[in-house]
Amino acid sequence: MNHHHVLVALHEMEGIGWKTIQRLTDYFPDLEELAGLTPGQLAALRLAPGKAELLSRGLSRDYLNRMEEAYADSVVVPIARGDEEYPPLLNETAAPPWVIYTIGRRELLKKYAIAMVGTRTPTVYGKRIASRMAEELSCSDVCVVSGLARGIDGEAHEGALKEEGSTIAVLGCGIDVIYPREHTLLYRKVAEQGLVLSEYPPGTQAAQGLFPQRNRIIAGLTLGTVVVEAAARSGSLITAKYAEGEFREVFAVPGQVTSPKSRGTHDLIREDGAKLVTSAADILKEFGHLPDMGRNSLKTMAYTREYLPVLTAEEERVAAVLADGPASIDELIERLQTNFGHLHSILLSLQLKKRIGQLPGSLYMLLS
Repeated sequence: MNHHHVLVALHEMEGIGWKTIQRLTDYFPDLEELAGLTPGQLAALRLAPGKAELLSRGLSRDYLNRMEEAYADSVVVPIARGDEEYPPLLNETAAPPWVIYTIGRRELLKKYAIAMVGTRTPTVYGKRIASRMAEELSCSDVCVVSGLARGIDGEAHEGALKEEGSTIAVLGCGIDVIYPREHTLLYRKVAEQGLVLSEYPPGTQAAQGLFPQRNRIIAGLTLGTVVVEAAARSGSLITAKYAEGEFREVFAVPGQVTSPKSRGTHDLIREDGAKLVTSAADILKEFGHLPDMGRNSLKTMAYTREYLPVLTAEEERVAAVLADGPASIDELIERLQTNFGHLHSILLSLQLKKRIGQLPGSLYMLLS
């Protein structure tokens, strides 16, 4: 039993919040001294009514010993502030969690990391950009942090898992609760190949108010946050605000000027000074002063060139037209001077090669 175990017990105690723990650590830099104190002794700390009795019951040596044994037999590893494994960047934030719960590769907490967030209902373009950029960052040995949500979060995790930088999923619920349920397989992949993390004790169910709090951890773990497709009132913008408040970099990927899904990202660029980025290389340039940051960036670019599928001459012609911007079939027929049947077969081939995507309104756009 030590400071770590007492801090975990305090963190899990219902009715004991962040500020109360801060006050207790001010009185007792070594929280082990709290264990075994009577309600009368605790009352001398001038705590709110009822909290002295609560602390006396919750910090009994019998309870602390049982909690220690339970975690010793679990895949869940709690990391408390003051522990050597606690992530240093997160510890520098305004209100770092007293405890984070982890499953997976805890060494990722010491890697350079970039957050990637965005809409839960992305376009084909948004999915492709998030997946590709996350893969490129991970290929450069940068860890990609996101929230395991639908949409951009999921694409970011999937892309990052393909390479050595891997990924951290920060949950808005207990670490043993999978939300959303359709990400069960992704959760398991991240737990095996990356790291799952939460500040909420095991068993905590997902609730709307927990996710904004979770976002401060996504921003706090990282050197900067990338926003890919966010509407004007997107929750992703909360993460960007946390990053800005902690003096971390904020990046935004531009989208179609007419797309409501990119209105928030465009506002970040125009009004909040977010840096416009279109690739991992743009992000890595901002951290060129850091030792070994993006040390594999040349490998990333070579990887991208090597694995792009080869296009036929006719596919190259269509791709060249779409490089100017999205276009409908009618516009493509007019510009390429071809017929519908022939063009349709070329478009299908390009989609299978994942070089183009279809947008609402039967528009086609170049993905890479």
